[in-house]
Amino acid sequence: MAVAGAPAHRGRVIAAFIAIYLIWGSTYLGIRFAIETIPPFILSASRFSLAGLIMLIAARVRRAPGVTLPQFRTAAIVGSLLMLGNSLVGVAEQRIPSGIAALLVAMTPLFMVLLEWARPAGRRPSILVGVGLLIGLTGVATLVGPASFGGGARVDRIGAVIVILGALAWSVGSIYSRHAPRPKSALMMTAIQMLVGGAFVGVVGIMRGELATFHIAAVSARSLAAWIYLLIFGSLIGFTAFVFLLRVSTAARVATYAYVNPIVAVILGWLLAGEVINARMGVAAAIIVGGVALITAAEGRTSAKAVPRDDSLTKQTADFTIVESA
Repeated sequence: MAVAGAPAHRGRVIAAFIAIYLIWGSTYLGIRFAIETIPPFILSASRFSLAGLIMLIAARVRRAPGVTLPQFRTAAIVGSLLMLGNSLVGVAEQRIPSGIAALLVAMTPLFMVLLEWARPAGRRPSILVGVGLLIGLTGVATLVGPASFGGGARVDRIGAVIVILGALAWSVGSIYSRHAPRPKSALMMTAIQMLVGGAFVGVVGIMRGELATFHIAAVSARSLAAWIYLLIFGSLIGFTAFVFLLRVSTAARVATYAYVNPIVAVILGWLLAGEVINARMGVAAAIIVGGVALITAAEGRTSAKAVPRDDSLTKQTADFTIVESA
């Protein structure tokens, strides 16, 4: 007997996956267009602070439980690290194409595995995860290696290093959030992350001198449209879809966005921004995505074996940081 509402529920799940695949994949191009006239740290500070305020109001309307000081501290630290990582992507995209930035950000799961292993009492990666790490690193070497290696022009190494540092900051924040006291409400957690993280990167932007050179009147229509898109679709709609999927799907399936987003970013950068796709990028993309896919599958299988069925939702929520990767 069919369950009433099942088709509608299935439709919501499909729409949510489309959102985290396409919307989050498109944010890299959105950042590229936005930073044409908006400095990267000011871009992150403004959109995440406003998104955090909206989410805080939503959390209050839904009567989300309050937070303790340790829980607030966790959200503040995590938010600062995540927003720093996001801002560094913007800085890097001043030097490298958005598609390449997305491919390098796809290394985040690899960093998280290594950080989880390095922490006290951390979990040693399985053989399959180790193979995935080696494959992913090979992909990065292919992407940023000498110009004669793999065909095509060499990627700007400073830009690549900045992206990798951003992915590392994101990974540190993600790992820390798993093992520190967190607010019970995911909505409240994200609101605090965005508000405090937005304030943090705003201060960093001021220290970099961005405020002195930024003029609202000089913001182009394309940059403004990109800012609005990143706020509404990247931060609000993407987040809502992500949290919904954590409740109704498995962690391994939701994690597939980590290797779909780079492909979407590369294609959109080529279609809408004229970014070049050469043999080097194609080979590197295949290698990196393959490595991340192997790690995701292996980690998902390990989590499924280690976590009792009744605790699956708790594990899924703990294993993901509830802010989009770009």
